[in-house]
Amino acid sequence: MAHQTARTRGTGSPARRTMTAAARAAAKRTGRPARPERGAGQEGQTPSGRTLLVEPPENGWEDPPEPEVPEVPEASVSSEPSESSEAFAGEPEDGAPPRKAGRRVLTAVLGAVLVAALAATAVLGWQYRQGRQAEQARGEALAAARKAAPVVLSYDYRHLDRDFSRARALLTGHFRDQYGKTTKAVVAPTATKYHGVVKATVATPADGAAPAASVVSAAPDRAVVLLFVDQITSSTQVPQPRLDLNRVRMTLTRTSDGWKVSGVDAL
Repeated sequence: MAHQTARTRGTGSPARRTMTAAARAAAKRTGRPARPERGAGQEGQTPSGRTLLVEPPENGWEDPPEPEVPEVPEASVSSEPSESSEAFAGEPEDGAPPRKAGRRVLTAVLGAVLVAALAATAVLGWQYRQGRQAEQARGEALAAARKAAPVVLSYDYRHLDRDFSRARALLTGHFRDQYGKTTKAVVAPTATKYHGVVKATVATPADGAAPAASVVSAAPDRAVVLLFVDQITSSTQVPQPRLDLNRVRMTLTRTSDGWKVSGVDAL
């Protein structure tokens, strides 16, 4: 049975070549791949035995119109970020890794520990320095008290001015002024009238040990020393010299000229 054909033209006719070229040009302009010629094995294949021919229009094939690109207003293409974008950029991401937060906490803890360690070191250093200075003050103040007690607590009517002057050189502060007033107003007239002589020494144990004096308290600039003092007094009022065993509490203060006596109390 013969195949039915509507119209027959050769496959290489001019009309067919014109149609194929126009289709390729249109596909190239629109960015779509050219539609392949119908052939065997493609979808929509014309049933075998029939040939469908498309007649070209009288005015020829027209190219499809170019796709229109919408114009974007200049205001919408601003290079400056909007307030909403800035606010969004400033906000932290919810999904931020927890390791950064852990590092910040660890850094803060280590900083606090370091500050506490430095503070403790400074306090311990200050306490150690104060202890060393106090220990040094104990020895210096004790030596100064043993030297000052015989001078301050002794006098002789034959050379009162010299004795009082030597004693005042070992005193300081308000006690020095008080000593000057008392010796001038009370001690000097009485010693002159009755030929009074007082000789004081720090008591020494019978076995020849160190003089009986000890530090009650000591600080870098102040110390209190307790002394056992023997005073031998003679005058025209007593036929024989009299021995007095006294306990004296002496306060000493560090000055630019060394340790000086700032108070004497008889106990």
